[in-house]
Amino acid sequence: MSTAKIIQTARDTGDRLTEKGAFKLDKNKWEGTVLSLDLEKSFQKIIGFGGAFTEAAAYTYFKMSPEKREEIIKRYFDPQLGIGYSTGRVHIHSCDFALGNYTYVKENDRELKTFDISHEDKWTIPMIRDAISARQEGIPLLASPWSPPSWMKTNNDMNNGGRLKLEYREAWANYYVKYIKAFREKGLDIWAVTVQNEPAAVQVWDSCIYSSEEEGAFVRDYLGPILHKSELEDVKIYIWDHNRDIMVERATGTLEDPETSKYVYGIANHWYVSEAFENLSRVHELYPHKHILFTEGCQEGGVHLGSWLTGERYGRNMIGDFNNWQEGWLDWNLVLDEKGGPNHVGNFCDAPVIADTVTQELHYNSSYYYIGQFSKYVRPGAVRIQVTDHSETGLRHVAFKNPNGSVVLIVMNESDNVQGFNAKLGEEYLWHSLPAHSIATLVFEP
Repeated sequence: MSTAKIIQTARDTGDRLTEKGAFKLDKNKWEGTVLSLDLEKSFQKIIGFGGAFTEAAAYTYFKMSPEKREEIIKRYFDPQLGIGYSTGRVHIHSCDFALGNYTYVKENDRELKTFDISHEDKWTIPMIRDAISARQEGIPLLASPWSPPSWMKTNNDMNNGGRLKLEYREAWANYYVKYIKAFREKGLDIWAVTVQNEPAAVQVWDSCIYSSEEEGAFVRDYLGPILHKSELEDVKIYIWDHNRDIMVERATGTLEDPETSKYVYGIANHWYVSEAFENLSRVHELYPHKHILFTEGCQEGGVHLGSWLTGERYGRNMIGDFNNWQEGWLDWNLVLDEKGGPNHVGNFCDAPVIADTVTQELHYNSSYYYIGQFSKYVRPGAVRIQVTDHSETGLRHVAFKNPNGSVVLIVMNESDNVQGFNAKLGEEYLWHSLPAHSIATLVFEP
Protein backbone atom coordinates (compact mmCIF):
# COMPACT_ATOMS: atom_id res chain seq x y z
CA MET A 1 0.00 0.00 0.00
CA SER A 2 2.25 2.78 -1.26
CA THR A 3 -0.41 5.45 -1.75
CA ALA A 4 -3.44 6.75 0.10
CA LYS A 5 -6.13 9.25 -0.72
CA ILE A 6 -7.31 11.75 1.86
CA ILE A 7 -10.92 12.96 2.10
CA GLN A 8 -11.70 15.84 4.44
CA THR A 9 -14.54 17.86 5.96
CA ALA A 10 -13.48 21.01 7.85
CA ARG A 11 -15.48 23.79 9.46
CA ASP A 12 -13.51 26.86 8.45
CA THR A 13 -12.89 25.80 4.86
CA GLY A 14 -14.95 24.73 1.88
CA ASP A 15 -14.01 21.11 2.47
CA ARG A 16 -17.10 18.88 2.53
CA LEU A 17 -16.17 15.27 1.82
CA THR A 18 -13.47 16.84 -0.35
CA GLU A 19 -10.77 14.65 -1.87
CA LYS A 20 -7.45 16.33 -1.08
CA GLY A 21 -5.52 14.06 -3.42
CA ALA A 22 -3.54 10.82 -3.45
CA PHE A 23 -0.29 10.78 -1.50
CA LYS A 24 2.68 8.46 -1.38
CA LEU A 25 3.80 6.86 1.84
CA ASP A 26 7.49 7.06 2.66
CA LYS A 27 9.99 6.04 5.32
CA ASN A 28 10.14 9.49 6.93
CA LYS A 29 8.21 10.35 10.06
CA TRP A 30 7.20 13.99 10.38
CA GLU A 31 6.20 16.22 13.29
CA GLY A 32 3.11 15.18 15.25
CA THR A 33 1.77 12.03 16.83
CA VAL A 34 2.04 8.61 15.20
CA LEU A 35 -1.11 6.56 14.66
CA SER A 36 0.06 3.00 14.04
CA LEU A 37 -2.27 0.65 12.17
CA ASP A 38 -2.04 -3.04 13.02
CA LEU A 39 -3.68 -5.22 10.37
CA GLU A 40 -3.11 -8.33 12.50
CA LYS A 41 -5.39 -7.15 15.33
CA SER A 42 -8.99 -7.15 14.16
CA PHE A 43 -12.27 -6.85 16.01
CA GLN A 44 -15.95 -6.72 14.97
CA LYS A 45 -17.35 -6.98 11.45
CA ILE A 46 -19.32 -3.97 10.21
CA ILE A 47 -22.91 -4.41 8.99
CA GLY A 48 -23.19 -1.02 7.31
CA PHE A 49 -24.70 2.44 7.63
CA GLY A 50 -28.14 3.85 7.03
CA GLY A 51 -31.07 5.88 8.31
CA ALA A 52 -34.75 5.56 9.12
CA PHE A 53 -37.51 5.49 6.51
CA THR A 54 -40.06 7.08 8.82
CA GLU A 55 -43.46 8.19 7.57
CA ALA A 56 -42.34 11.77 8.29
CA ALA A 57 -39.22 11.34 6.16
CA ALA A 58 -41.14 9.73 3.31
CA TYR A 59 -43.97 12.30 3.46
CA THR A 60 -41.43 15.14 3.32
CA TYR A 61 -39.55 13.40 0.52
CA PHE A 62 -42.68 13.24 -1.63
CA LYS A 63 -43.45 16.92 -1.04
CA MET A 64 -40.30 17.74 -2.97
CA SER A 65 -40.00 17.92 -6.76
CA PRO A 66 -38.94 14.77 -8.66
CA GLU A 67 -35.51 16.33 -9.23
CA LYS A 68 -35.02 17.05 -5.53
CA ARG A 69 -36.21 13.57 -4.59
CA GLU A 70 -33.67 12.05 -6.94
CA GLU A 71 -30.97 14.23 -5.38
CA ILE A 72 -31.88 13.23 -1.82
CA ILE A 73 -31.96 9.52 -2.51
CA LYS A 74 -28.78 9.50 -4.60
CA ARG A 75 -26.89 11.63 -2.08
CA TYR A 76 -27.63 8.93 0.49
CA PHE A 77 -27.72 5.58 -1.32
CA ASP A 78 -25.73 5.89 -4.53
CA PRO A 79 -22.30 4.37 -3.71
CA GLN A 80 -20.48 6.75 -6.08
CA LEU A 81 -22.54 9.96 -6.10
CA GLY A 82 -23.67 9.64 -2.48
CA ILE A 83 -22.39 8.46 0.88
CA GLY A 84 -23.05 4.80 0.30
CA TYR A 85 -25.87 3.99 2.72
CA SER A 86 -26.56 0.26 2.63
CA THR A 87 -29.23 -0.39 5.25
CA GLY A 88 -32.27 1.23 6.90
CA ARG A 89 -34.79 1.19 9.72
CA VAL A 90 -38.58 1.12 9.57
CA HIS A 91 -41.24 1.49 12.27
CA ILE A 92 -43.94 -1.14 12.73
CA HIS A 93 -47.05 1.06 12.35
CA SER A 94 -46.82 4.54 13.86
CA CYS A 95 -44.08 6.31 15.80
CA ASP A 96 -43.73 9.97 16.79
CA PHE A 97 -42.35 10.74 13.31
CA ALA A 98 -45.62 9.68 11.69
CA LEU A 99 -48.57 11.88 10.76
CA GLY A 100 -50.63 10.37 13.58
CA ASN A 101 -51.26 7.16 15.52
CA TYR A 102 -52.16 4.24 13.27
CA THR A 103 -52.04 0.43 13.25
CA TYR A 104 -52.51 -2.32 10.65
CA VAL A 105 -55.54 -3.96 12.25
CA LYS A 106 -59.03 -2.99 13.31
CA GLU A 107 -59.98 -2.59 16.97
CA ASN A 108 -59.94 -5.79 19.05
CA ASP A 109 -58.95 -8.01 16.12
CA ARG A 110 -57.10 -10.51 18.26
CA GLU A 111 -56.75 -12.98 15.39
CA LEU A 112 -55.28 -10.25 13.11
CA LYS A 113 -57.68 -11.11 10.30
CA THR A 114 -57.82 -7.45 9.20
CA PHE A 115 -54.01 -7.05 9.10
CA ASP A 116 -53.11 -4.75 6.21
CA ILE A 117 -49.92 -2.70 5.63
CA SER A 118 -51.33 -0.73 2.69
CA HIS A 119 -50.90 2.44 4.79
CA GLU A 120 -47.18 2.19 3.96
CA ASP A 121 -47.81 1.98 0.21
CA LYS A 122 -48.48 5.71 0.01
CA TRP A 123 -45.09 7.10 1.07
CA THR A 124 -42.74 4.82 3.00
CA ILE A 125 -42.49 1.81 0.69
CA PRO A 126 -42.11 3.95 -2.48
CA MET A 127 -39.22 5.81 -0.81
CA ILE A 128 -37.55 2.50 0.10
CA ARG A 129 -37.94 1.34 -3.50
CA ASP A 130 -36.27 4.56 -4.71
CA ALA A 131 -33.39 3.90 -2.33
CA ILE A 132 -33.00 0.36 -3.66
CA SER A 133 -32.91 1.75 -7.21
CA ALA A 134 -30.24 4.28 -6.24
CA ARG A 135 -28.13 1.66 -4.48
CA GLN A 136 -28.79 -0.87 -7.28
CA GLU A 137 -28.90 -3.54 -4.61
CA GLY A 138 -31.27 -4.71 -1.90
CA ILE A 139 -31.45 -2.80 1.39
CA PRO A 140 -31.75 -4.89 4.57
CA LEU A 141 -34.21 -3.29 6.98
CA LEU A 142 -34.43 -3.31 10.78
CA ALA A 143 -38.04 -3.05 12.02
CA SER A 144 -39.00 -1.61 15.42
CA PRO A 145 -42.37 -1.10 17.12
CA TRP A 146 -43.03 2.01 19.20
CA SER A 147 -46.27 0.68 20.70
CA PRO A 148 -48.74 -2.17 20.33
CA PRO A 149 -52.29 -1.14 19.32
CA SER A 150 -54.03 0.75 22.14
CA TRP A 151 -56.47 -2.09 22.89
CA MET A 152 -53.54 -4.43 23.63
CA LYS A 153 -52.20 -2.10 26.35
CA THR A 154 -52.84 -1.47 30.01
CA ASN A 155 -53.46 2.25 29.46
CA ASN A 156 -55.62 1.78 26.34
CA ASP A 157 -53.48 4.37 24.56
CA MET A 158 -50.69 4.05 21.99
CA ASN A 159 -49.03 7.08 23.60
CA ASN A 160 -47.91 7.80 27.17
CA GLY A 161 -46.28 4.49 28.02
CA GLY A 162 -48.46 1.72 29.38
CA ARG A 163 -47.63 -1.97 29.12
CA LEU A 164 -48.56 -4.86 26.87
CA LYS A 165 -51.43 -6.80 28.46
CA LEU A 166 -50.38 -10.36 29.22
CA GLU A 167 -53.32 -11.84 27.35
CA TYR A 168 -52.17 -10.16 24.12
CA ARG A 169 -48.56 -11.31 24.07
CA GLU A 170 -49.20 -14.09 21.57
CA ALA A 171 -51.24 -11.82 19.28
CA TRP A 172 -48.55 -9.14 19.45
CA ALA A 173 -45.80 -11.63 18.54
CA ASN A 174 -47.92 -12.79 15.59
CA TYR A 175 -48.22 -9.14 14.55
CA TYR A 176 -44.43 -9.07 13.92
CA VAL A 177 -44.78 -12.21 11.81
CA LYS A 178 -47.54 -10.65 9.71
CA TYR A 179 -45.48 -7.50 9.25
CA ILE A 180 -42.27 -9.30 8.23
CA LYS A 181 -44.09 -11.55 5.77
CA ALA A 182 -46.05 -8.62 4.28
CA PHE A 183 -42.83 -6.69 3.64
CA ARG A 184 -41.05 -9.74 2.24
CA GLU A 185 -43.95 -10.40 -0.11
CA LYS A 186 -43.22 -6.95 -1.53
CA GLY A 187 -39.58 -7.89 -2.03
CA LEU A 188 -38.38 -5.87 0.99
CA ASP A 189 -35.94 -7.55 3.34
CA ILE A 190 -36.74 -7.29 7.06
CA TRP A 191 -33.54 -8.91 8.34
CA ALA A 192 -33.96 -7.98 12.04
CA VAL A 193 -36.40 -6.63 14.60
CA THR A 194 -36.06 -4.94 17.93
CA VAL A 195 -38.52 -5.92 20.63
CA GLN A 196 -39.51 -2.37 21.54
CA ASN A 197 -38.20 1.10 20.83
CA GLU A 198 -37.03 2.74 24.08
CA PRO A 199 -38.76 0.35 26.51
CA ALA A 200 -37.75 2.35 29.59
CA ALA A 201 -39.30 5.69 28.53
CA VAL A 202 -42.86 6.90 29.03
CA GLN A 203 -43.20 9.28 26.09
CA VAL A 204 -46.10 11.53 25.10
CA TRP A 205 -45.89 9.79 21.73
CA ASP A 206 -46.15 6.08 20.83
CA SER A 207 -44.41 4.18 23.65
CA CYS A 208 -44.63 1.02 25.74
CA ILE A 209 -42.78 0.00 28.90
CA TYR A 210 -40.99 -3.31 29.47
CA SER A 211 -38.72 -4.21 32.36
CA SER A 212 -35.72 -6.33 31.39
CA GLU A 213 -37.54 -9.38 32.78
CA GLU A 214 -40.72 -8.57 30.85
CA GLU A 215 -38.80 -8.04 27.62
CA GLY A 216 -36.97 -11.32 28.15
CA ALA A 217 -40.15 -13.25 28.92
CA PHE A 218 -41.82 -11.91 25.78
CA VAL A 219 -38.86 -13.00 23.65
CA ARG A 220 -38.50 -16.38 25.39
CA ASP A 221 -42.13 -17.41 25.46
CA TYR A 222 -43.63 -15.68 22.43
CA LEU A 223 -41.58 -13.71 19.92
CA GLY A 224 -38.67 -16.17 19.59
CA PRO A 225 -40.70 -19.39 19.38
CA ILE A 226 -43.36 -17.84 17.13
CA LEU A 227 -40.77 -16.53 14.65
CA HIS A 228 -39.25 -20.02 14.53
CA LYS A 229 -42.63 -21.71 14.15
CA SER A 230 -43.43 -19.30 11.31
CA GLU A 231 -40.20 -20.23 9.49
CA LEU A 232 -38.72 -16.81 10.22
CA GLU A 233 -35.85 -18.02 12.37
CA ASP A 234 -33.48 -16.10 10.07
CA VAL A 235 -34.87 -12.81 11.42
CA LYS A 236 -32.51 -11.49 14.09
CA ILE A 237 -33.89 -10.23 17.42
CA TYR A 238 -32.26 -7.27 19.17
CA ILE A 239 -33.22 -6.29 22.70
CA TRP A 240 -33.06 -2.95 24.54
CA ASP A 241 -33.08 -0.45 21.62
CA HIS A 242 -32.54 2.41 24.06
CA ASN A 243 -29.76 4.49 25.57
CA ARG A 244 -26.22 3.40 26.45
CA ASP A 245 -26.44 4.60 30.05
CA ILE A 246 -28.07 1.46 31.50
CA MET A 247 -27.52 -1.00 28.65
CA VAL A 248 -25.25 -3.19 30.81
CA GLU A 249 -27.95 -3.65 33.43
CA ARG A 250 -30.62 -4.20 30.79
CA ALA A 251 -28.56 -6.71 28.83
CA THR A 252 -27.74 -8.63 32.01
CA GLY A 253 -31.35 -8.56 33.22
CA THR A 254 -32.54 -10.11 29.98
CA LEU A 255 -29.68 -12.36 28.87
CA GLU A 256 -28.93 -14.04 32.22
CA ASP A 257 -31.77 -16.43 31.33
CA PRO A 258 -30.26 -18.92 28.82
CA GLU A 259 -33.69 -19.78 27.40
CA THR A 260 -34.14 -16.12 26.48
CA SER A 261 -30.56 -15.63 25.36
CA LYS A 262 -30.77 -18.36 22.71
CA TYR A 263 -33.28 -16.24 20.76
CA VAL A 264 -31.44 -12.91 21.14
CA TYR A 265 -28.99 -11.93 18.40
CA GLY A 266 -27.84 -8.69 19.96
CA ILE A 267 -28.32 -5.46 21.88
CA ALA A 268 -29.44 -2.28 20.13
CA ASN A 269 -28.61 1.15 21.52
CA HIS A 270 -29.23 4.90 21.11
CA TRP A 271 -27.02 7.88 21.95
CA TYR A 272 -29.31 10.06 24.07
CA VAL A 273 -28.48 10.85 27.73
CA SER A 274 -24.82 9.75 27.81
CA GLU A 275 -21.62 9.12 25.87
CA ALA A 276 -20.59 6.19 28.04
CA PHE A 277 -19.07 4.31 25.11
CA GLU A 278 -17.32 1.93 27.49
CA ASN A 279 -20.72 0.39 28.31
CA LEU A 280 -20.71 -1.24 24.89
CA SER A 281 -17.41 -2.94 25.67
CA ARG A 282 -18.74 -4.05 29.05
CA VAL A 283 -21.70 -5.71 27.30
CA HIS A 284 -19.32 -7.31 24.80
CA GLU A 285 -17.13 -8.66 27.59
CA LEU A 286 -20.15 -10.17 29.33
CA TYR A 287 -21.75 -11.54 26.14
CA PRO A 288 -19.01 -11.80 23.48
CA HIS A 289 -21.22 -13.75 21.07
CA LYS A 290 -23.94 -11.09 20.99
CA HIS A 291 -23.96 -8.30 18.43
CA ILE A 292 -24.15 -4.58 19.21
CA LEU A 293 -25.95 -2.20 16.84
CA PHE A 294 -26.63 1.55 16.91
CA THR A 295 -30.26 2.03 15.91
CA GLU A 296 -31.09 5.69 16.58
CA GLY A 297 -29.57 9.09 17.16
CA CYS A 298 -30.43 12.64 16.14
CA GLN A 299 -29.95 16.23 17.23
CA GLU A 300 -32.99 17.08 19.32
CA GLY A 301 -34.84 20.39 19.53
CA GLY A 302 -35.76 21.18 15.95
CA VAL A 303 -33.62 22.15 12.98
CA HIS A 304 -30.02 23.33 13.54
CA LEU A 305 -29.04 24.66 10.13
CA GLY A 306 -25.37 25.62 9.97
CA SER A 307 -24.42 24.04 13.29
CA TRP A 308 -20.99 22.39 13.29
CA LEU A 309 -21.51 20.90 16.75
CA THR A 310 -24.09 18.53 15.29
CA GLY A 311 -21.57 16.97 12.92
CA GLU A 312 -18.96 16.73 15.65
CA ARG A 313 -21.48 14.96 17.87
CA TYR A 314 -21.94 12.36 15.15
CA GLY A 315 -18.22 11.96 14.56
CA ARG A 316 -17.41 11.66 18.26
CA ASN A 317 -20.16 9.13 18.86
CA MET A 318 -19.37 7.03 15.83
CA ILE A 319 -15.68 6.81 16.70
CA GLY A 320 -16.45 6.09 20.35
CA ASP A 321 -19.01 3.42 19.50
CA PHE A 322 -16.99 1.62 16.83
CA ASN A 323 -13.99 1.49 19.14
CA ASN A 324 -16.26 -0.35 21.59
CA TRP A 325 -17.69 -3.13 19.39
CA GLN A 326 -20.56 -1.34 17.64
CA GLU A 327 -21.27 -3.19 14.37
CA GLY A 328 -23.33 -0.69 12.42
CA TRP A 329 -24.87 2.75 12.48
CA LEU A 330 -28.53 3.59 11.79
CA ASP A 331 -29.25 7.30 11.93
CA TRP A 332 -32.77 8.50 12.68
CA ASN A 333 -34.88 10.33 10.05
CA LEU A 334 -33.27 10.42 6.61
CA VAL A 335 -34.88 13.76 5.83
CA LEU A 336 -37.18 16.21 7.64
CA ASP A 337 -38.98 19.39 6.66
CA GLU A 338 -38.11 22.99 7.47
CA LYS A 339 -39.61 22.65 10.99
CA GLY A 340 -37.88 19.39 11.80
CA GLY A 341 -41.01 17.35 11.26
CA PRO A 342 -43.71 16.42 10.65
CA ASN A 343 -44.20 14.90 14.09
CA HIS A 344 -47.66 14.19 15.45
CA VAL A 345 -46.82 15.42 18.97
CA GLY A 346 -44.49 18.29 18.01
CA ASN A 347 -41.27 16.47 18.95
CA PHE A 348 -39.29 18.25 16.21
CA CYS A 349 -35.70 17.20 15.57
CA ASP A 350 -32.87 17.74 13.13
CA ALA A 351 -31.78 15.46 10.28
CA PRO A 352 -28.67 15.36 8.10
CA VAL A 353 -30.81 16.54 5.18
CA ILE A 354 -33.45 19.22 5.69
CA ALA A 355 -35.92 19.67 2.83
CA ASP A 356 -37.68 23.04 2.79
CA THR A 357 -41.05 22.06 1.37
CA VAL A 358 -41.95 25.74 0.86
CA THR A 359 -38.89 26.92 -1.10
CA GLN A 360 -37.95 23.46 -2.43
CA GLU A 361 -34.39 23.95 -1.16
CA LEU A 362 -32.26 21.14 0.25
CA HIS A 363 -29.93 21.82 3.17
CA TYR A 364 -27.10 19.42 3.98
CA ASN A 365 -26.12 19.71 7.62
CA SER A 366 -22.63 19.07 8.99
CA SER A 367 -23.96 15.70 10.23
CA TYR A 368 -24.43 14.54 6.64
CA TYR A 369 -20.76 15.12 5.85
CA TYR A 370 -19.47 13.64 9.11
CA ILE A 371 -21.51 10.46 8.60
CA GLY A 372 -20.28 10.32 5.02
CA GLN A 373 -16.66 10.31 6.17
CA PHE A 374 -17.48 6.83 7.51
CA SER A 375 -20.30 5.40 5.39
CA LYS A 376 -18.82 6.17 1.98
CA TYR A 377 -15.51 4.45 2.70
CA VAL A 378 -16.19 1.75 5.32
CA ARG A 379 -18.06 -0.92 3.43
CA PRO A 380 -20.34 -3.70 4.72
CA GLY A 381 -18.17 -6.62 5.78
CA ALA A 382 -15.26 -4.42 6.87
CA VAL A 383 -13.55 -5.27 10.16
CA ARG A 384 -12.24 -2.81 12.69
CA ILE A 385 -8.48 -2.97 13.21
CA GLN A 386 -6.17 -1.78 15.96
CA VAL A 387 -4.91 1.82 16.03
CA THR A 388 -2.24 2.79 18.55
CA ASP A 389 -1.82 6.51 19.35
CA HIS A 390 1.74 7.23 20.50
CA SER A 391 0.94 10.50 22.29
CA GLU A 392 -1.91 12.30 24.00
CA THR A 393 -3.09 14.70 21.29
CA GLY A 394 -6.85 14.55 21.83
CA LEU A 395 -7.35 13.34 18.27
CA ARG A 396 -10.12 10.77 17.96
CA HIS A 397 -9.58 7.90 15.55
CA VAL A 398 -10.77 4.51 14.37
CA ALA A 399 -9.65 2.21 11.54
CA PHE A 400 -11.08 -0.58 9.41
CA LYS A 401 -10.05 -3.05 6.74
CA ASN A 402 -12.53 -3.42 3.88
CA PRO A 403 -13.37 -6.71 2.15
CA ASN A 404 -11.39 -5.53 -0.92
CA GLY A 405 -8.27 -5.14 1.23
CA SER A 406 -8.27 -1.34 1.44
CA VAL A 407 -7.56 0.16 4.86
CA VAL A 408 -9.53 3.13 6.17
CA LEU A 409 -8.33 5.42 8.97
CA ILE A 410 -10.70 8.11 10.24
CA VAL A 411 -9.22 10.91 12.37
CA MET A 412 -11.17 13.75 13.98
CA ASN A 413 -9.92 17.02 15.46
CA GLU A 414 -12.44 18.78 17.72
CA SER A 415 -9.90 21.34 18.95
CA ASP A 416 -9.40 24.95 17.91
CA ASN A 417 -5.88 24.20 16.68
CA VAL A 418 -4.38 22.58 13.60
CA GLN A 419 -2.92 19.17 14.47
CA GLY A 420 -0.50 17.17 12.36
CA PHE A 421 -0.24 13.40 12.62
CA ASN A 422 1.58 10.50 11.00
CA ALA A 423 -0.37 7.45 9.91
CA LYS A 424 1.95 4.44 10.07
CA LEU A 425 1.22 1.37 8.00
CA GLY A 426 3.92 -1.29 8.04
CA GLU A 427 7.20 0.61 8.03
CA GLU A 428 5.91 3.60 6.07
CA TYR A 429 4.29 6.87 7.07
CA LEU A 430 1.78 9.33 5.69
CA TRP A 431 1.66 12.76 7.29
CA HIS A 432 -1.43 14.96 7.29
CA SER A 433 -2.21 18.35 8.80
CA LEU A 434 -5.73 18.24 10.23
CA PRO A 435 -7.46 21.65 10.48
CA ALA A 436 -9.33 22.79 13.57
CA HIS A 437 -12.82 21.26 13.84
CA SER A 438 -12.37 18.78 11.04
CA ILE A 439 -12.46 15.11 10.19
CA ALA A 440 -10.37 13.25 7.63
CA THR A 441 -10.62 9.78 6.08
CA LEU A 442 -7.43 8.18 4.81
CA VAL A 443 -7.98 5.33 2.37
CA PHE A 444 -4.97 3.09 1.76
CA GLU A 445 -5.59 1.15 -1.42
CA PRO A 446 -4.46 -2.50 -1.65
